[in-house]
Amino acid sequence: MHFSIPETEVRSGENGSTYVAYNIHVNGVLHCRVRYSQLLGLHEQIKKEYGNNVVPAFPPKKIFTLTPAEVEQRREQLEKYMQAVRQDPTLGSSEMFNSFLRKAQQETQQIPTEEVQLEVHLSNGQKVRVNILTSDQTEDVLEAVATKLDLPDELVGYFSLFLVQEGADGGYTFVRKLQEFELPYVSITSLHSPDFHIVLRKSYWDTAYDSDVMDNRVGLNLLYSQTASDIERGWILVNKDQHRQLKSLQEKGSKKEFIRLAQTLKYYGYIKFDPCITDFPEKGCHVIVSAGNNELNFHVKLPNEQMKEGSFKVTRMRCWRVTSSQVPVANGSANPCSSAKCEVKLELAFEYLMSKDRLQWLTITSPQAIMMSICLQSMVDELMVKKSGGSIKKMQKKRLNGALHRSDSNQAVKSPPLLDSPDPNREQVVKLSTKLTSVSLRGISASSSNNDISGNDFHGNYAFEGIGDDDL
Repeated sequence: MHFSIPETEVRSGENGSTYVAYNIHVNGVLHCRVRYSQLLGLHEQIKKEYGNNVVPAFPPKKIFTLTPAEVEQRREQLEKYMQAVRQDPTLGSSEMFNSFLRKAQQETQQIPTEEVQLEVHLSNGQKVRVNILTSDQTEDVLEAVATKLDLPDELVGYFSLFLVQEGADGGYTFVRKLQEFELPYVSITSLHSPDFHIVLRKSYWDTAYDSDVMDNRVGLNLLYSQTASDIERGWILVNKDQHRQLKSLQEKGSKKEFIRLAQTLKYYGYIKFDPCITDFPEKGCHVIVSAGNNELNFHVKLPNEQMKEGSFKVTRMRCWRVTSSQVPVANGSANPCSSAKCEVKLELAFEYLMSKDRLQWLTITSPQAIMMSICLQSMVDELMVKKSGGSIKKMQKKRLNGALHRSDSNQAVKSPPLLDSPDPNREQVVKLSTKLTSVSLRGISASSSNNDISGNDFHGNYAFEGIGDDDL
């Protein structure tokens, strides 16, 4: 996730005193408002737990009241500190860090701990109402939904909660996967808009896991409703003959056969993003990006109105990064940004192995850039788990065993480290040649090396058989 502290506020404290509050944003949305002393307390806890060598630098205390310039300097330093902690695989997923953010989120939104009813949407539009506490974290809510649906514990790890925004046409924009550092009820309530929903959706990419889910009645129904919904919204491509076959299977109530037929269709299991901009194959091209099957798929409209399609395999991405910048709202003003006149511009850039000896950076400009990055990260993690002989079931068992060492109120799902690089002068990237040292790229990509593109696809976007880790 992208952490930033874009602004500060002078707020009134007890006894009429004032203090500077630092607004922590996640993906460009206010998550919590904290004081310097609170972050200092977190820093001291982390230092005590993990040692000085692991903890990033923290801005020092000041004896006298800070000048506006010093406040701005401290804001920048605290922002870099939060980003560094989050990017660290150990610190960023620690219960200490996550519980701090959850508590700060609840305090900022001034929502007391009490029993409430939360609506969670299913893919077919049905709603599941669960009774939770406002202070329940993401895993607690997920387990409450699973219990309400009678989904077995061993299948809970196959699903996740996603924050989505519903458009006027009924379409969904995926904002993010709900994380371990947030409280779903607080997150959805603080948006103050009926357009945002929490949706339950499968959270894996490998279609082989579908068999595990379909062995259970509830799992089958969830996967069936998601598949039917993706077909209806046009995410999965269906021709007339296939449509007739699917409709016939629906009428017979043959859900497993329906899913198995859908598995053979183009873009099954993909997440489709809103239209955005890319610099490939030409700068300023309009593109629709989809994520699935261990790739990002581009459907590009060129400046000459010609349509092109191409696929970029995650195993051929050397590295990627997400960058953010504040840009003036389109009002003709060239003045520097202020919190009221700026919006966050997000970009996902990845370095791709176009041929055996040619790497090229490609950039996608999209408000969903971080969600795309999350998809890439989870694809890599899933490949690593599978290559090492692991499975979602084993990961779920490990997670549940780890939860036994935490209190019931502090259980959390460990998410993979995500990619941030908000400072363009400090490119922090994850090299897949390092992450995939135990993965044979030949074994993963060669089988589909001739399917990355078709005759109408991007020139040069192809895979070479026999490429190994050393080529990255």
